[in-house]
Amino acid sequence: MAGNVIFTIGLLLALAGFAVGILALIIAVLRSARGAGRVRGGGVVMIGPVPIVFGTDKESTRILIVLAIVLMVVFLVFTLLPILWR
Repeated sequence: MAGNVIFTIGLLLALAGFAVGILALIIAVLRSARGAGRVRGGGVVMIGPVPIVFGTDKESTRILIVLAIVLMVVFLVFTLLPILWR
C-alpha cells in the first residue's frame, strides 16, 4: 500500500516537473517574440547532495544558490527520515 502511494507521488512530481519545464519554455518563447530585452538564466546540477551552480548574472546565480541549498536540505531530510522514524 505504502509503495503504491510513494510511486504515485513520485510520478505526479515528475509530471509536474515536465509541466513546469514546458511552461517555462512557452514563456521564454513568448518573451523573445516580443523582444523583451536581455536574456538571463542559469542552472543547478545536483550530484548527490553537492550542487554545481552556474548563471549568466549575479542575481540569477544568487537565486539558484538559495534553491540549491533548499534542495540539499530536502535531500538530507529524505535521506535521514527512515533512520529517524525507527
